[in-house]
Amino acid sequence: MYMLRAPGVYAAQGDTFMLLSSLRCERVGPGTRVLDVGTGSGALAVEAARLGAEVTAVDVSRRALGTAWVNAALRGSRIAVHAGDLFEPVRGQRFDLVLSNPPYVPGSAPHLPTRGAARAWEAGLRGRALLDRLCRDVPGVLAPGGVVLVVHSALCDVAATRSALERGGLLTRVERRMRQPFGPVMRARADWFESQGLIGPGEREEELVVVRGEQAR
Repeated sequence: MYMLRAPGVYAAQGDTFMLLSSLRCERVGPGTRVLDVGTGSGALAVEAARLGAEVTAVDVSRRALGTAWVNAALRGSRIAVHAGDLFEPVRGQRFDLVLSNPPYVPGSAPHLPTRGAARAWEAGLRGRALLDRLCRDVPGVLAPGGVVLVVHSALCDVAATRSALERGGLLTRVERRMRQPFGPVMRARADWFESQGLIGPGEREEELVVVRGEQAR
């Protein structure tokens, strides 16, 4: 799927394509309310709209939201876009499907960036600064029977993601797995990952996972 991308907007990559594959396995069609959290270029939002869903896209980057809106419009689709942090712009709303490819790259910086392209990947010491908040709050925006699909690196602890979602009452499973070579950001931190025990000596691949959580009806 070719997507226009403004400078500084996260490009669709392997993690995005995994989530797209999982999205296509869900029941999505006219009347399905879909929320794409951290939409980036809008690849997930555009695909959900193509399937007929009513789509809302959220991102902290207004440039990303503009890119997602344009990509949808170029395909004859409409999506609602809202700037803000995670679920804050959609408080009080409920969705049948929530999609998220959040920042998940572990790093040693004491604070998360507040601007620039790095907002799309920087995720704190364990890579869970956004993941933990997302898992904690997503049950509150899911309709009965609603589903969340979230993708991240196994370096960030898949069991922690499942446990956090299950504490919110969701039934969980690992929907999809894939190994891929480190990209530029991960390669630049490989020595630090080794020092933290996140990878073995000389390891330069990561496993990506899609975790699925479902709200009881």
